[in-house]
Amino acid sequence: MLAEPTITPELIAKHGLTPEEYARIESILKRTPNFTELGIFSVMWSEHCSYKHSRKELRKFPTTGERVLV
Repeated sequence: MLAEPTITPELIAKHGLTPEEYARIESILKRTPNFTELGIFSVMWSEHCSYKHSRKELRKFPTTGERVLV
């Protein structure tokens, strides 16, 4: 059985997470996440799944109107 990688600032950054996001993960779990959990949070909070970086731009679009489907 292979040992899981050690969670380091470099590994956190490779997962696309900021130090603040990592601290939030620890707060949610009330412990240090393991490698698998880190990957799951990374995917859940990625641009692809949560529009982490484009959300502020998407807010500029209308949300009501005759031609808007929400």
